[in-house]
Amino acid sequence: EVQLQASGGGLVQAGGSLRLSCAVSGFSNVDYRIGWFRQAPGKERVGVSCMSTWDGRTYYLESVKVRFTISSDKAKSTAYLQIDNLKPEDTAVYYCAADRHHGDPRTSCEHGMNYWGKGTLVTVSS
Repeated sequence: EVQLQASGGGLVQAGGSLRLSCAVSGFSNVDYRIGWFRQAPGKERVGVSCMSTWDGRTYYLESVKVRFTISSDKAKSTAYLQIDNLKPEDTAVYYCAADRHHGDPRTSCEHGMNYWGKGTLVTVSS
């Protein structure tokens, strides 16, 4: 059974940084795609960054490309989302998700993934 657990959210001042973590289990040593999505109050959930652990390809939503960095540590079965220069508009619940495909991670971010973890709340104060 695939399970994902996101953590690392919190209250941060604008300009600060956070690193979100996603503990992944259940893929039995095969590669997968991992993604981070966020849902701001009153808005739809959107994929902000996705990555293929198979070849390391990454995708970023254009509006976050400079400030967000996705990474994966296979040995720890953990994915990360580093967020720098946080802005109030980054306030949202952040979810990590995964699927078993090896293709372009942009597809995952744009169309969603099969497995989802519970979200972690990021609140950015101005």
